[in-house]
Amino acid sequence: MIDLFIIILLIIHYTKLLVHLISLASCHFKNRFLRIVVMSEEHEQILTAMRELSKNDKYSILLPTYNEVENLPIIVWLIVKYMDESKFAYEIIIIDDGSPDGTLDIAKKLQKLYGEDKIILKPREKKLGLGTAYMHGIKYATGNFIVLMDADLSHHPKYIPKMIELQKYQNLDIVSGTRYAGGGGVHGWDFKRKLISRGANFLTQLLLRPGASDLTGSFRLYKKDVLKQLIKSCVSKGYVFQMEMIVRARQFNYTIGEVPIAFIDRVYGESKLGGSEIFQFAKGLLYLFATT
Repeated sequence: MIDLFIIILLIIHYTKLLVHLISLASCHFKNRFLRIVVMSEEHEQILTAMRELSKNDKYSILLPTYNEVENLPIIVWLIVKYMDESKFAYEIIIIDDGSPDGTLDIAKKLQKLYGEDKIILKPREKKLGLGTAYMHGIKYATGNFIVLMDADLSHHPKYIPKMIELQKYQNLDIVSGTRYAGGGGVHGWDFKRKLISRGANFLTQLLLRPGASDLTGSFRLYKKDVLKQLIKSCVSKGYVFQMEMIVRARQFNYTIGEVPIAFIDRVYGESKLGGSEIFQFAKGLLYLFATT
């Protein structure tokens, strides 16, 4: 009988304790939820202020293409989606280098779909290199900011508004997407390619000390005047072009910010990085080391 009484008391005691713990957890969750709501409201206020600051700005997004017939419709749709949602003024300039797979035909259809004010086509007859493609595209850009990115879905357009927000918040000259800092990363590469990329980035950091964590990345936002000045100072025309841009930016004391990105290996098509590009990278690295 006594044992039964003790058991009942224990049940009552632990029931009260359980109710108390549930109450504490509920209060903690409520406070946490309210804190999240407040942070969300603050973030929305910041976004509103950023949009107000950007209302007179326009962003020209340059898309060099070569054999991107599968990727181009997707990347354009994503750019339109995120830029429209963010309410930033923009244009997409497609620079096709004589793709034999019909990329230009797809670009023309996209222009009809989204309008000539949103999609500007500035094709070239043959493949002339990434650096010259950017130089060609900027001549037709009407925006006061330029976004450089790949058309193969390696760079997700969802990061563009984040780059714009950071640029406005700190009044930066350049904002670069980084794979190597702050939670950035690379997905879809095998171990060998990751090792090569890490090794190349390590060498550039060691030899050039650029003041940016991802020197070889090609996803960036520039003030237009800054980009023009950098282009004038650069001599590289291929993949080394991106590397030289950051090195020259450091020489001109331009301010650089970084947004962590998840770099995704291309879904469709073949990588354009081959032996000749690797050789050009090594050659360009030595040139920049000797001249900066």
